[in-house]
Amino acid sequence: MAASRCHAAGARLSQVQPPPARLALALAAVYLLWGSSYLATKVMVTDLPPLVAAGLRFSAAGLLLLAFAWWHAGPPVLERSELRHLGIMGLLSVAFSNACNVIAMQHVQSNMSALLNATPSLWIAWLGSMGARGSPLTRTMRAGLAIGLVGVVFVLSPARGWDFGALGWQLLILVACLSWSLGTIYYRHAGSRNPPLMFTALMMLTGGLGLLAAAAVAGESFDPQWTRRGFVAFAWLTVMSSCIAYSAYSWLAVNTTPAVTGSYGYVNPAIAALLGWIVLAERLSWLQIAGMVVILVGTALVTGYWRPLPRRQVV
Repeated sequence: MAASRCHAAGARLSQVQPPPARLALALAAVYLLWGSSYLATKVMVTDLPPLVAAGLRFSAAGLLLLAFAWWHAGPPVLERSELRHLGIMGLLSVAFSNACNVIAMQHVQSNMSALLNATPSLWIAWLGSMGARGSPLTRTMRAGLAIGLVGVVFVLSPARGWDFGALGWQLLILVACLSWSLGTIYYRHAGSRNPPLMFTALMMLTGGLGLLAAAAVAGESFDPQWTRRGFVAFAWLTVMSSCIAYSAYSWLAVNTTPAVTGSYGYVNPAIAALLGWIVLAERLSWLQIAGMVVILVGTALVTGYWRPLPRRQVV
């Protein structure tokens, strides 16, 4: 998933508010398109070589967005520092993160992947508290992190005993979430000279080429047997999830607050679970559903969506 420059935008947000209709449209795109991406990814990696398909997806989406961003705002800035930012972001937020996700999703339900991908808000808050430029965590935020961790344990709990083989694939998705979160933190402090859409396009292209290189090393076939549903899933992910949803996310990152930008983490798991149940007949145990609720409560505390009532003042 593209990382947000929330700190850089914070000063502007108190003065300029985006049009409500445009904000609602951008949020709807991120909620619905990214919420459906787990189902599409599950279909894609079932029918096609995962690394090849992911690499082609991000390379194609990067080229499409690059052409649009170039037409809209002029050529990209390709200074040495910018190339370094692109290399790091392409690795963390696209290549490594998506490689872990698509490999693991061959063995993990789409709804389970969506539940685990609700955790970056927790990772980002924790990682963002580190270093000289870190934002200290309040007591409520620390409580939210602890609650979110309990929710992750619930989500990982199987219905019929522990299967450590399956647990390994689920943990690989958490590694992907950590990589995405590291990319988010890096981008916040990178100070890129490219506009968000241009940077996203170049990052996708860089990460897509990295995924194709990984596919070559892994020995995947570059002549996949395209099924109809595999092609539809690939096209949906390329155009709707990568181009449109990423563009909406980049716009939100610099036009609204971090809490609003990260709110997709609450909505996407529910959409993914519903679609997985309707289309793929996937199931979740009650403990895993409870885990999703616990993760969302923890995320709400961390991001400030839910603040416990202050103690009553005695007068």
